[in-house]
Amino acid sequence: MIKIGKLDILINNAGISAFKPFLSLSTDEWDQVINTNLRSVFISSREAAKVMNNGGRIINMASTRAIMSEPNSEAYAASKGGIVSITHSLAASLQPNGITVNCISPGWIHVDQNEELKETDHLQHWSNRVGKPEDIAKACIYLADPENNFINGQNIIIDGGMTRKMIYEE
Repeated sequence: MIKIGKLDILINNAGISAFKPFLSLSTDEWDQVINTNLRSVFISSREAAKVMNNGGRIINMASTRAIMSEPNSEAYAASKGGIVSITHSLAASLQPNGITVNCISPGWIHVDQNEELKETDHLQHWSNRVGKPEDIAKACIYLADPENNFINGQNIIIDGGMTRKMIYEE
């Protein structure tokens, strides 16, 4: 085995969904979402922690779906809620090794440059805009900073205020 350097930062960012009616969601579909989204965090974090030196950073990507839902999102919501939970559990377990573990829960992040957004899409957010990938990247850079060791076991929600906004249909 050849050992090259060390591992300082792990960002767990795998994710799939199976948005379909709960009563027709198969066990295999459930398992695929849970295994891809949550089991991968467990395995990757365990293996990374074995080779991280003091000051390592693990950053997990969850979702605002961990704390708010819509119909037919059971597998995805459960997997992302599990990521929030394993984050604080790992933070407790890995703190003796100097490894911090935090989580980011993005809200609506616009990644499809071919999809046109409407003004009403932006106005649903207190920030008056839909999120961009750079918003999440900046949070990762902040959490990965080696001097940033006082944030540990936290879930940072980055959603332009959307999950705190009370929305009433008119």
